[in-house]
Amino acid sequence: MNIDEELIKKNLRGIILAGGKGTRLEPLTRIMNKHLVRVGNYPMIEYPLQTLIKMGIKDILVISGVHHIGQIMDYLGSGKQHGAEFTYRVQDEAGGIAQALALAEDWAQEKKVAVILGDNIFLQDFKEDALRFVKGNDGTMLFLKEVMHPQRFGVATVQGNKITEIIEKPTEPKTNLAVTGLYLYDAAVFNRIKPLKPSLRGELEITDVNMSYVKEGKTTYKIINQWIDAGTFPSLEEAERQVREYNK
Repeated sequence: MNIDEELIKKNLRGIILAGGKGTRLEPLTRIMNKHLVRVGNYPMIEYPLQTLIKMGIKDILVISGVHHIGQIMDYLGSGKQHGAEFTYRVQDEAGGIAQALALAEDWAQEKKVAVILGDNIFLQDFKEDALRFVKGNDGTMLFLKEVMHPQRFGVATVQGNKITEIIEKPTEPKTNLAVTGLYLYDAAVFNRIKPLKPSLRGELEITDVNMSYVKEGKTTYKIINQWIDAGTFPSLEEAERQVREYNK
């Protein structure tokens, strides 16, 4: 293991958020966690897992809902086969991405974290980005993607190497840069979650967490050219297509 790999192993932990009921993928998800639905030759959760492992992360926490955590544990196991160590936590209720992330505070042990949504599929390698984040002083690094319908996502406005604004699902987006479901955070992220109030939909919003960094000028970003949120049937089909093309 070289010096850079050792830096990542010691200073960056990984978190997969695999909660939610998966209602947009019914009837597949009536008796199955949506993150175990097949994409290509593997269950969906393998892709975010591999994204973290390719970064060089060895300690990974998986957070899921009370009804399906057992299925994920049965599939993933201890992490030994991946040369990693997996820990599991239960999100008792659907209170939002930020609420789920808060469950990781004691486990993270004041280290930086790479957080990825369990239905987001990235096929590129982020190891250099992870290394730069571990070595640097940015509070968070976000990954942006130009999309056709930005009003479906959190939308970022950028200036130079900084994000200046993020608006959640705007009716009139200022840009077409969607904030994807991969986030690198410093250890202060958990303190930023604590004062949050639920949004109109009753959730603690990850956009509010990100904006707390933006307002202090502590957010950097990278624009990527591949990303898919596989939480709907059309996007699941697109994920299948992208995986087939990648594996040719």
